[in-house]
Amino acid sequence: MIGEHVGFVRAVRVAGPGREFLPTSEPVDLVIADGVIADIAPTGNLRPTGVVVDGEGGWLLPGLWDHHVHVLQWALVAERVPLGEVASARDAASIMAFAPESDGRRVGVGFRDGLWPDEPSLALLDAATGDGATYLVNADVHSVWMNSAAFRREGFEPVASGMLREEDAFEISRRLNAMEPDRADDAVERMARAAAARGIVGLVDLDMTWNDEPWQRRVARGFDTLRVSYGTYPQHLDRAIAEGLRTGDRVRGAAHDLVRVGPLKAITDGSLGTRTAACAHHYPGEIGNHGLLTVPPDALVDMMTRATAAGLECAIHAIGDVANAHALDAYARTGAVGTIEHAQLVAHADIPRFARLGVAASVQPEHALDDRDMTDAIWAEQSAQPYPLRALVDSGANVRFGSDAPVASLDPWAAMASAVFRTRDGRDAWHPHQRIDIDTAIAASTAGGSTAPAQISPGALADLVIVGDDPHAADERGLRAMPVRTTLLAGRVTHGA
Repeated sequence: MIGEHVGFVRAVRVAGPGREFLPTSEPVDLVIADGVIADIAPTGNLRPTGVVVDGEGGWLLPGLWDHHVHVLQWALVAERVPLGEVASARDAASIMAFAPESDGRRVGVGFRDGLWPDEPSLALLDAATGDGATYLVNADVHSVWMNSAAFRREGFEPVASGMLREEDAFEISRRLNAMEPDRADDAVERMARAAAARGIVGLVDLDMTWNDEPWQRRVARGFDTLRVSYGTYPQHLDRAIAEGLRTGDRVRGAAHDLVRVGPLKAITDGSLGTRTAACAHHYPGEIGNHGLLTVPPDALVDMMTRATAAGLECAIHAIGDVANAHALDAYARTGAVGTIEHAQLVAHADIPRFARLGVAASVQPEHALDDRDMTDAIWAEQSAQPYPLRALVDSGANVRFGSDAPVASLDPWAAMASAVFRTRDGRDAWHPHQRIDIDTAIAASTAGGSTAPAQISPGALADLVIVGDDPHAADERGLRAMPVRTTLLAGRVTHGA
């Protein structure tokens, strides 16, 4: 049934936003017309029309969104060597010695060196990998460990650690992602189908490139699996303004409105794993290292002012508490509309400012569990609140969930499980006072976020997902393994049925 337009959904129980307005908790039927929900009534009270999907008593939610994805980089993860479970620099180097090559490069992804017992070095990687150009991309994408052959190939001066950080690392990632368009677009289409299989109907693409061009190409090629809002980076802001890109406009030349211009994305500090997030207190054992503020406050205000005047919303990467404070200050000074991406360490006094300024917190709950041990070690001396999820929700902030894929897997159920239970793998809950309820987690996983969730009601878009279990009754493992039966995009089947 993939691609078919559904006219009727039979026997589903509503589990997401909108169920409080229904007259019953028993199964209901939905009529879908012209891509929207036309009617809802208890099962047996509406006449079936068109293609029918039998929900068989499954649970219905609004279609899910991932509000932070690096689309092509995530799509290419399957072609690269996974290093997420590697426990030392020596082990990582040994694995890469036997990695397959693509385009003359060996690429590994997902390592986390913050708690490794040994230090990455150029000499260590050279000894293991020889003359084959070898690249290990940190899970946070803010650093890349390379051997001498890779330094020579890319034209960078070798450093003793073998490690490039921040903008140099981003440039390497851009080069690794550059490939023949058909191959790239095939990978993105596979990624989109996999996302739909987890109930995803839309995402925000923040790939570090001029995203307008590949999305025009993909739509012309027939891409119609997801809704996409794509970002623009500061180095392309002048071009975006000159070409008249405005947030919410459909991509140029498109016959449908699934792909639209998104926000200006600016990265204002580093990351926890690379020890470059801008923080008030120094990193343990690194006196004077408070991280990096990569965009000065006045430059950020100027950039956001120009974007706002041109009709672009903003998405400001801020991980450390200093970066978050500066980003909030910039929103206050400019009146810009948009998000702070990550908000991983926030001063207690700054948490209420998100709601007061109308700035959405675009957060990735899986990062809290990926980083829990690093946070406890590397941010032990920080006085701000790490991963303040419940605090942001309680303050009235609009919280939007995402994965930051490839930093974490593109799976909204994993994000919800981390937010609700703050644990995985049988460990005790980490900072359990920051857990949230499942209703808020579902709302944060929809297009509008926690304070303005997509609804299941007449007149709403028929972006819907039917799952096999009740999310409200699921434990942590059950939520992560949630069976997705059917995903509908404006009433059209993109998965299952």
